[in-house]
Amino acid sequence: MTITSTGTTPVAPATSERSGRGDREFRGRGPRRPNRDSRDDEPKDGLVEKVIFINRSSKVVKGGRRFSFSALVAIGDKQGRVGLGLGKGTEVSEAIKKGGENARAHLSTISLSASTIPHEVYSHYGGAKVLLRPASPGTGLICGKVIRAVVESAGVKDMLSKSLGSKNAANVAKATQAALLMLRTREQILKIRGLEHRLVKSI
Repeated sequence: MTITSTGTTPVAPATSERSGRGDREFRGRGPRRPNRDSRDDEPKDGLVEKVIFINRSSKVVKGGRRFSFSALVAIGDKQGRVGLGLGKGTEVSEAIKKGGENARAHLSTISLSASTIPHEVYSHYGGAKVLLRPASPGTGLICGKVIRAVVESAGVKDMLSKSLGSKNAANVAKATQAALLMLRTREQILKIRGLEHRLVKSI
C-alpha cells in the first residue's frame, strides 16, 4: 500500500489487480487430458465393442495371491451381425483385447425387421432363460444391461425382453445370442418351405 503526495488516500499497487486477473485467466491452461466419454467406441473395422462383464479371480501361491481377469465382450456392426467372446489375462486391458478378438472370430448374422425383431422368441442356455418380443417403433429397448449390450450390438432398437432364469451374465448373453440366431423373416420361412410363389403373389 502506498500514499500519494496529494493526500492520504491509499492506492493499491497497479500490478495487484492485474496479477489477480492473470491468475484467474491462466489458471488451468495446461495440457488437457482427453475426455474418456468422448472417445469413439467404434474401431476402424466399423464394429462396436461393448464390455458386458469383468470377473476377477485369485489364486493363492507361495508368495501371496495372484490375480487374473476375465472379460465378456459383445461386438457387432449394428446391421445384423453380432458376436460374443470371452478373454482372460493378468490385466483387465489384456482380457478385454482377447475377448474382442474372440468375438470378432465368431460373428453371426441375424434376421431383423426394420428396427425390431420379426417375431417372439424364447431361448435358454444353462440356467438362463430369455424371452424376446418385438415392439413398435419408438418403444426403445426394455431389457437388462446384459441383453441390451447384445441386442444393441446387433442393431435392434425397439424390443421387449424378460430374463426368466439364472442371472449369470455369461449364460444370459449366450441365451440372448441363441435367441437372435433363431429369428426368421417371413421371406426366409417361405423359402425354406419351398413356397416362394406365395411370396411373389403377395408382392
